[in-house]
Amino acid sequence: MKLQSLSHAIALATVLSASTAFAADIPLSATVEKDQVTTKVLAVDPANHQVVLEGEEGRQVHVQLSDKAKNLANLKVGDKVDIQVTRSVAAFLDTDVDKGLPGSTERTGELRNAVGSSNPGGEAFRQIQVQLKITKIDLKKNQVTLENPSGQSKTLNVEKPEIQAKLKDLKIGQSVVVTYTDVLKVTSEHES
Repeated sequence: MKLQSLSHAIALATVLSASTAFAADIPLSATVEKDQVTTKVLAVDPANHQVVLEGEEGRQVHVQLSDKAKNLANLKVGDKVDIQVTRSVAAFLDTDVDKGLPGSTERTGELRNAVGSSNPGGEAFRQIQVQLKITKIDLKKNQVTLENPSGQSKTLNVEKPEIQAKLKDLKIGQSVVVTYTDVLKVTSEHES
């Protein structure tokens, strides 16, 4: 998979999971946010896996990398570094009543530029899927109480009229599955 396509593929898969998990599941919401920062390298210490980047108003931002940063010796003072973060959240109602206890799963992954590449960079993702169990539905107050995997409950006020209309179709014991995905993409370019 090409480096540029990882963030797009993961974000798209998260959003699509809200509508294609199972035919009987009901999509509730899906959002994607993206932030981007372009900065320059002020200092590089490949032996200690450290980089100093220029922050806001010229402030120095020290970044400690792991030993997986193999091409750090190719990063030079003055190089441009582009950092993109894509966050997505997708939620759907699992129509299977009494499916089981709430739970969560986490997946992570990474792609890096090939060792020896003149421009260090890569992508990493973290995806957490949480199953929340519906424990109470209050149609008069438009509220739903959900229980998380650790047994804590939270009552949500449902304010969107289109979701309020669906509250009557909910059942105690159904699950709301929420998938959170963060993708970090870092590219670098030598100063021209």
